[in-house]
Amino acid sequence: MTAVHGELFPTPLMAQIKSRFHYVDHDMNGRERLFFDNAGGSFRLKAAVEQAGRIDALPDCPERIHELARYLQDVQAKGSQDFRTMLNAQGGSVYASLTASGAMFDMVRAIAENVPGTNMVTTVLEHPSSFDAMSLYAERLGRELRVAPSNPVTGGVDVEAIVGLVDQDTALLSVIYASNISGAKLDIASIVKRAREVKPDLYIVVDAVQHAPHGLIDLEKTPIDGINVAPYKFFGCRGSGMSWLSERASVLPHHKLAGKSRDFWDLGSAAPWQFAVISEITDYVSWLGSQFSGASARRTLFARGIERIELHERALLTRLLHGSDEAPGLRAIEGVQVFLDHDDLSRRDLILAIGIDGLEHAQAVREYEKRGVIVYERVATSLYSKRMLQSFGLEGAIRVSPLHCHSAADIDRFLRITGEMAAQVAAGLIRAD
Repeated sequence: MTAVHGELFPTPLMAQIKSRFHYVDHDMNGRERLFFDNAGGSFRLKAAVEQAGRIDALPDCPERIHELARYLQDVQAKGSQDFRTMLNAQGGSVYASLTASGAMFDMVRAIAENVPGTNMVTTVLEHPSSFDAMSLYAERLGRELRVAPSNPVTGGVDVEAIVGLVDQDTALLSVIYASNISGAKLDIASIVKRAREVKPDLYIVVDAVQHAPHGLIDLEKTPIDGINVAPYKFFGCRGSGMSWLSERASVLPHHKLAGKSRDFWDLGSAAPWQFAVISEITDYVSWLGSQFSGASARRTLFARGIERIELHERALLTRLLHGSDEAPGLRAIEGVQVFLDHDDLSRRDLILAIGIDGLEHAQAVREYEKRGVIVYERVATSLYSKRMLQSFGLEGAIRVSPLHCHSAADIDRFLRITGEMAAQVAAGLIRAD
């Protein structure tokens, strides 16, 4: 039953979790609010923000020989190892960039320009950074871009739809780990295994930006060639993208200083705070894992922490959909639609797409804000939403994305507010703009 419906954190632990993050229950002005837009940028760990400022305040360059320079070298080395711990990655290269989107363009370019083939494969649900990178280099190199369609029932992309597009002439496969509209998780393990059965040396890159804070990534089980993570969506800070490349991908020709090693990807002076933030994220998730495990290995603790986050978030998702004695769930609220509502919650991250009858999505977002709730409208006029929404046959949706920092009481409050809004629209008390 736990695996199906999840399991909430114990109440004392929930209080500790909230205390480790900024602005979970109030905004910067002290106003009470529910921030349910974590898919656009998650709550920040206090330790990550503090450490970023502390490290970035140092004027020292890590490419020196004095004491603080060597300290910064250690910060970078630890952060690189902690990033590998997050991914369970061995070898390869860690690439710190300004954004995860920029890194995706860099990885796609290096593979597309240097690996032979007549086609490149991706999915309709990709973030623009990966889809547009694939489109750009397919066009520039005269290759066919093959796009796997979405499944409007599950909200994801079927394994068969992707693998069926791969052949011996495929230069690159790029797939997203989870949809940032529906929350549906793609079966990366099966995709990698079956695609490599078609072409054993196929290059594969994965966009894990949306999924990384919600579920375990294990590159030993899903060997790929490139993956990106955005720390600001994973309890960290903006202005940083972290990626990992396999040994063979890391040595493909790419932009770099000529004097650096073949597998080096950073350009310009390193920003050690980026690595320090990764270590703080790893510390936090490992601490969370230690509440449920007596293990000492860092990867084991990290894995346990992410697994418990996933279970808690699944319990929150269950409560959102089914409700409780405190409030009816979204499925039961008259006037509320839950889009892409697949029953297998183990295949979904904590993201919901909903609509309120008679209320345009952007107006609904404004009405929620009046009531102290922050959500986000995904509409077909947005470059970040159009392609995905159209694939689902939707014109728009209200995206609801809590985080594991939220409690059952937070979910109940959101459900009561949603129910009141739907009733007010039906009674004509809220009129369409």
